[in-house]
Amino acid sequence: MDGDLGAHIHGAFAKVNLAQVGKTWDHGYRHITTSTRPITTVQDLRGIKLRVPATPVLQIMFKGLGASPTSISLGEAYTALQTRVVDGQENPLAIIEAQRFYEVQKFCSLTGHSWDGVWIAANPRVWNAVPENLRQVATRVFDAHAIKTRAALATLSASLQESLSKRGLVFNAVNVQPFREALQKAGTYKELEDKFGKEGWALLEKQVGQLA
Repeated sequence: MDGDLGAHIHGAFAKVNLAQVGKTWDHGYRHITTSTRPITTVQDLRGIKLRVPATPVLQIMFKGLGASPTSISLGEAYTALQTRVVDGQENPLAIIEAQRFYEVQKFCSLTGHSWDGVWIAANPRVWNAVPENLRQVATRVFDAHAIKTRAALATLSASLQESLSKRGLVFNAVNVQPFREALQKAGTYKELEDKFGKEGWALLEKQVGQLA
């Protein structure tokens, strides 16, 4: 996110009348938890009712993998999992721990299927009214804490797998290549490329390899 792809995303803020400030903050990779079975293959997702946020990208992706994504607010997710309205959910480990999902889920499959970032944005009229030297100070402080937060989250994520295992959550590694192939076959990547544009997609593929 500090390279070309990040610059492309940062530049898009101006198109919706926002001033993006400083580096991207890391919010972690998302993983799937379930109460029914671990997710080790694409077939394991078939028919799984999965709580996802109201985010089109995640809904499109899980539909392409044969799951049944259901939009439920984070505040209602625990109850939905507890009452088996849905079979599972997907979130970074820090959120899984903070929301106590380990109490109502049995398996955590380390899919890393999506990455979350946090961007600081401001009203450009207000931001530009701030003296330039103060904007530079603010940006410098934001950047320094973004770097610190990235390191802290990496340390936290590494420790959470051990602590969540002790609370009964069963972890399993996942070979992601068959999932990528399934999304290619379903036309999901092509749909997302059309949605976000060829320039941004090409910058993404520079980082993660060819998708569409």
